[in-house]
Amino acid sequence: MKYYAVLLPMRDPALSQEYRQAHLDYLARRREEKRIFANGRFVDGAGGLIIYMADSEAEVIELAQQDPYVLHKARDYEIHEWDMVTEAVLPWQ
Repeated sequence: MKYYAVLLPMRDPALSQEYRQAHLDYLARRREEKRIFANGRFVDGAGGLIIYMADSEAEVIELAQQDPYVLHKARDYEIHEWDMVTEAVLPWQ
């Protein structure tokens, strides 16, 4: 299983507000399925981020396109395979 960071830049604030609950329900379902490692919103209002767990980028594209924000064009999406660092590497170590 790989990790993929999916950026969700804002396209339409009104549509984002309209589909917020549907998006939150979508996240809850994916979390129950163990498909989401983490998610959050950018505090500056520019959008958000979901880190999916999947076997391939094609699988993540399919998941991202099911998100109500993406489906209803409230947000765009941009996928990057994420190399998770499991140990902190601090400059003074």
